[in-house]
Amino acid sequence: MFSTVKSKTETGTAEAFASRPPRKNSKLYKFWKNNREGWMFVSPLVIGLAIFTVYPMVQSLIWAFYTYTGNRYYFVGFGNFVHMFTVDPYFWKVCGNTCFYAFLSVPIVLIASYLLATLVNLPYKGIGIFRVVYYLPCVIPGIVSGLLWKDIFATNGIFNSLFALFGYHSEFFQSPSMYVAISSIFLMNLWGIGGGMILWLSAFKAIPTQLYEAAKIDGGGVLARFWYITIPMSMPMIFFNVVTMLIGSFQINGTLVYGSNGGKGEEEALYMFGVYIYNEAFVSTKYGYASALSWFLLVFIALLTGLLFFIRGRMNRED
Repeated sequence: MFSTVKSKTETGTAEAFASRPPRKNSKLYKFWKNNREGWMFVSPLVIGLAIFTVYPMVQSLIWAFYTYTGNRYYFVGFGNFVHMFTVDPYFWKVCGNTCFYAFLSVPIVLIASYLLATLVNLPYKGIGIFRVVYYLPCVIPGIVSGLLWKDIFATNGIFNSLFALFGYHSEFFQSPSMYVAISSIFLMNLWGIGGGMILWLSAFKAIPTQLYEAAKIDGGGVLARFWYITIPMSMPMIFFNVVTMLIGSFQINGTLVYGSNGGKGEEEALYMFGVYIYNEAFVSTKYGYASALSWFLLVFIALLTGLLFFIRGRMNRED
């Protein structure tokens, strides 16, 4: 009798629990109700980031403390990082090459694209044609562009043919000098300044025309309006371009396409950090050490970006 009563009681409790309506006052329910459409739209991107970005990052962080030998991983703790700073003969070389490239390439491309955008922002007829022409090189894939410039800078290429008229010759990418080889990349980067030009134009179009009109009434010339209106009002875009270009410069691996000796250049003159990580991982199969190098680069870029944000904050407070 007791078992019968107990079973009826349990059955009634289960039915009551099953028929109980969801708690519509719960925070989770309200959050899902208010944001479910948005999460459904972004779910493909979130899933893709989780699988192809977050998971590889976590896996590489684990591998950074292991060494891969004989198809097996052995835990070495911070051994990869110690080897990086003390034993590795290429580490400081690639750091010097990459820093030289990044800290010189960014100002060159930044200033060139800024001045170009200023010119194509002038109210002349047919100026849109020049904007399209300057932007066209950005449509060309990076690999194709690298192969094209490799031929242009070849021994019998266009540039050396022109230099021969003046009795001069340059090795460009094939030069054993870091300054000559990396300077060739600076010249090549001017090919794609149209991408930065578009960003600058968007910033210029957001500047109120009333400011320029007021400056004209007060007697401000072209240079005065450019210095006191255009540059200050485009500072957010300047900061954005500096940060993104620095990050991209430290990750450069295009020398794999146009650099000799497997992207290293002659006497490692073009050996960049991104190429070094690639060689350690996929040529030497040192997956653990390559992961350690990748995390060092990540931390370095994060610290550099944080420094830029700190400087920007100080400048804003002073203003």
